[in-house]
Amino acid sequence: MLSYVVENTKRRSMGRDMADTPIVHIVDDDESMREVLASLLRSVALAARTYPSVDAYLNARRPDAPGCLVLDVRLPGMSGLDFQSRLGEVGIELPVILMSGYGDVPMSVRGMKAGAVDFLVKPFRDQEMLDAVALAIGRDRARRAANSENLHLKQNFASLSPRERQVMELAAAGRLNKQIAGDLGISLVTVKIHRGAAMRKMGARTIADLVRMAEALKVSR
Repeated sequence: MLSYVVENTKRRSMGRDMADTPIVHIVDDDESMREVLASLLRSVALAARTYPSVDAYLNARRPDAPGCLVLDVRLPGMSGLDFQSRLGEVGIELPVILMSGYGDVPMSVRGMKAGAVDFLVKPFRDQEMLDAVALAIGRDRARRAANSENLHLKQNFASLSPRERQVMELAAAGRLNKQIAGDLGISLVTVKIHRGAAMRKMGARTIADLVRMAEALKVSR
């Protein structure tokens, strides 16, 4: 029984580690470029996956892990720039690094305006790519952390009773306990009870925390 528990714990830990390991997705129709980039990234302990086209990337299994997309601008079928503009449509939020062997300035401007982390002109230095990838992964980790925090807030808010939500909304709007009691037609003691319960369930230590949470959830009146 103990060995079973230990093994399951190991598996869960490995699953968390794998889910947290950054993956760089390289989309380039040049096989030698794909392999060179994959080797470079693996040399600094980053996981790399390669694809010859956008379709190959879209048809592949993509783990839910932090990372980024390294896209060649000129690709067979859908170009890297066109794919970048459609990422939201297909539910992909990974930061994008664009690269091109042509150094086309208008393409660079278009890609950066669309939110690319960087635009690298081939041949680029290894360190340029590594710096861009590090920045992109950092952005993706920050996005994922923000999404996780927002989900946690929503779950906590959903656990409040209807009255606790009312009290939280009014408190976050700057209403004093006496005013909330008058607004809702309840006693001051009842307001304090509901306010305390709301703060406890939301994990708010101060009223400032509660205000910040209400603003994030867009529930303040």
